[in-house]
Amino acid sequence: MADMSSLIAVVADIGGTNTRVAISRGRVVDTGSIRRYRNADHDGIASVLRMYLAETGAAPQAASVAMAGPVRDSRGTLTNLDWTIDREVVRSASKAGHVAVLNDLQAQGHALAHLGAGATEVLLPGLPASLQAAKLVVGVGTGMNVAPVFRLNGQTLVPPSEAGHITLPLQSQDELRLKDFIAAQHGQPGVEDILSGRGFERVYAWLCAERGGTPKDAGAIMDTLDSDLLAGEAVSIFTRMLGRVAGNLALIMLPFGGIYLCGGVTRHFAPHLLRAGFAEAFRDKGRFAEFMGQFPVHVVTDDFAALTGCAAHLVETLEQGA
Repeated sequence: MADMSSLIAVVADIGGTNTRVAISRGRVVDTGSIRRYRNADHDGIASVLRMYLAETGAAPQAASVAMAGPVRDSRGTLTNLDWTIDREVVRSASKAGHVAVLNDLQAQGHALAHLGAGATEVLLPGLPASLQAAKLVVGVGTGMNVAPVFRLNGQTLVPPSEAGHITLPLQSQDELRLKDFIAAQHGQPGVEDILSGRGFERVYAWLCAERGGTPKDAGAIMDTLDSDLLAGEAVSIFTRMLGRVAGNLALIMLPFGGIYLCGGVTRHFAPHLLRAGFAEAFRDKGRFAEFMGQFPVHVVTDDFAALTGCAAHLVETLEQGA
């Protein structure tokens, strides 16, 4: 097995709004090298990578990008941005010898074993599990998605998914009215249409339509939690839906190694999750309520975890000779 601890790579995390780019050595990302680029200022990832490498003078041996959209055979189009990315695009822009293209939640999954101290916070303690136990990453930001994480024969396996577009698990007449409100403006809603930044705004807009009020953006909603009753209710609706969806996925995947909540929206909500009913919604599974207590739930506080995941995936793939 080759030693890739000194491998120099360019790694990128491509979101719907911004792209973060950095240089890594082995599995370690040089945090001082991280730069952020507004996607609106570029016509694709090739433009971003070329600008970054010109600005830094780096000459990477490998490149890995994580993108917020479905990836198949190392090719994909971002869900919320008209960029198509594949290995050849990345290879041409980076001049790197080895290239990987991942979904962004896959990159988060590859990062879990390599996050530093203080990169996660415990939300629900759960029970201890073996090192081989499955894990699950749940990401909420511009969009929403999940990725299961498995360890098998020394390799990390992170299958892709597009779980943000599954049907909403609705349980009340109020939630059905919320669904109809969203559907009237945006078509049949999926989980992402509530569990995302714009989804949170839609929840608040629905409450305004029902009770009177003026819709506002997510930041303004969070800023008025202490004075706006609708803002507090919107947080509770969002939180309960997140707990319910995470609990459903836990029963499907059985991630005894832990559930890891990540993404910018998750981090903004983290201080409010327990107060707003996450634990109750997560465990609300009838006779399986006690069973749900086995799953630890963590919040990933490292905003650059996907970059670490890109680096870790490159190293593991090359060390295995794939």
